[in-house]
Amino acid sequence: MSVVTLDLARARAIAGAVVDPEIPVLGIGDLGVLRDVRMSGGGVEVDITPTYSGCPAMNVIAWEVEAALASAGFPQVRVRLVLSPAWTTDWITEAGRQALRDYGIAPPAKRAGRRALFGADDDTPCPRCGSAATEKLSEFGSTACKALWRCTACREPFDAFKCL
Repeated sequence: MSVVTLDLARARAIAGAVVDPEIPVLGIGDLGVLRDVRMSGGGVEVDITPTYSGCPAMNVIAWEVEAALASAGFPQVRVRLVLSPAWTTDWITEAGRQALRDYGIAPPAKRAGRRALFGADDDTPCPRCGSAATEKLSEFGSTACKALWRCTACREPFDAFKCL
């Protein structure tokens, strides 16, 4: 393996491990926000895509990516915000979905599409007890990308990641 290939793999791992400040157990690699990492002109270029266009965490994420790569010895880092194609919850990895469940957030079903735009929430199991006996309390949860739900079995409220 060449030095460039090793540096690229290391840069991708470092950038992917940067956590979403709103979900501190989930790296942007597993969240699907990290789109691309390239070596260019002696530096690193990183593309990130917001979970939605008004996501307030993107500036923090970009700064954290720059800081993480700089502290790992990559002196020239450029982070670009890429809006197209738009992020979808289908880009969350299986490891990311499990991290959400472990943290108490119901991950979205793998079904991004037009139905999701109209709030079609067929199955949102409780991330704590696994029961399918749940109800939506509010379209708005702790952040704009989550809704507030409650499990009618264990009676615990929980956030559910909206399917986009």
